[in-house]
Amino acid sequence: MNVIADNNFKTIMDYMHNYMSPLGEISVASDGESLIGLWFNSQKYFGSTISEPFRYEMVDVFKDTFRWLDLYFSGKQPNFLPKIFLRCSEYRIEVFNELLRIPFGKTVTYSDISHALVERKIMLKASPRAVANAIGHNPISVIIPCHRVIGKNGNMTGYAGGIERKIQLLNHESAYFRKSRLMTE
Repeated sequence: MNVIADNNFKTIMDYMHNYMSPLGEISVASDGESLIGLWFNSQKYFGSTISEPFRYEMVDVFKDTFRWLDLYFSGKQPNFLPKIFLRCSEYRIEVFNELLRIPFGKTVTYSDISHALVERKIMLKASPRAVANAIGHNPISVIIPCHRVIGKNGNMTGYAGGIERKIQLLNHESAYFRKSRLMTE
C-alpha cells in the first residue's frame, strides 16, 4: 500500500477536525481530498503539514479516517487506508511506505527498516539514524505505524506522541493480536 505524495504541494484551503481516542484527542488535517496529517494534540511537530489558511470543518476523508480509527481502537485491524497525501521528501515517503508494511501487533527496529530499504533497492545506503529522523517526522501517526519501530536492543525509543503513548499503542495491538491468535488456534 503506497501513499500519494508530493513535496511541491499547493492548496487553496486545508481543513482540520478532532477525534477523541482512548489515548487523548487527535487532530486530523486534510487538503479537502486526502488526509495530510494526524497528530495527538500535544505531540512534537503538531500541524507540520498544514498550510494557511485552514479551517475546522468535516470533509469526506475525515469520515474514512474516523472509521479507520474506530476500528483500530476497538481492536480490529482495518483492511483499508483513508486516502493519504504526504507533503514531504521522497526519502521520507519511502520510509513511511516501509512502515505501512509492518504487521499489526509486530515491531521492527530502525536497522530493520534501513536494511529493508537497501534490500528492496529503494536506497543504495540507508542509515538507522536517518531512518529514525524520518520516522520522528511522521505526519500521520497511528495510521502510518511509526509506534511499531523500536530500538535495536528492544528499547522504547522516541515517539513524537510520547513514549507512554507508544507503549500504550503497542500494548493495545499486542493484546488484540494475542487474542485473535488464540481464537484461530
